[in-house]
Amino acid sequence: MEGEGSQAELAARLEALEARVEGFIQQGITERVARLEDALTLVTDVERYQPLQRLLKTGKLLEADEETVRVILQEAGTPDREDLTPNAIRLFPCSVLRVVDRLWTTYTGGRFGFSIQLQIYQSVGGTLESAIAQDSAVLNRLGEQVGWRQNNQWKTIDQARHDLDDPVGCYPVVWWDSPYGAKMVNYFMARLFTCEL
Repeated sequence: MEGEGSQAELAARLEALEARVEGFIQQGITERVARLEDALTLVTDVERYQPLQRLLKTGKLLEADEETVRVILQEAGTPDREDLTPNAIRLFPCSVLRVVDRLWTTYTGGRFGFSIQLQIYQSVGGTLESAIAQDSAVLNRLGEQVGWRQNNQWKTIDQARHDLDDPVGCYPVVWWDSPYGAKMVNYFMARLFTCEL
């Protein structure tokens, strides 16, 4: 009887181990598929992303920042930021955000990009829930961390220097200058969470 108990225990442990291995395999496959989809998006949409890539490659951060806005508006099907609503951001394609982010992080040595901004948002206490709740205290801490705020005031876009030595995570920044203000920032942060940037 004792041998049967240990065999059953061993079988249960083996089954649990198999389930964990299967989970790791599935996670790896999911991540590889996402990376391949992003790469395919970049390859098939060279016209859309090549100007951004070229600007980042040559260190033209202001122009790259403006090009990022153009790419987002083009994907959203609207010519103007005033026409892009926070609700439209909730449904914005993750693949586009991933490609834009990868270009920024690659060509700035990991200093700038949406994923870097999301990491900093999380480091100052930001969560998906705080973005949904539109917690302004968390946004203020993010702004202070990335240099968007000074002396308890938000800086204007004109004050951005667009220099590689600027605070980590501060770019892209032109995108954040929305007529919807903090609401747009919160919706966009929530989208970065749901896209798992």
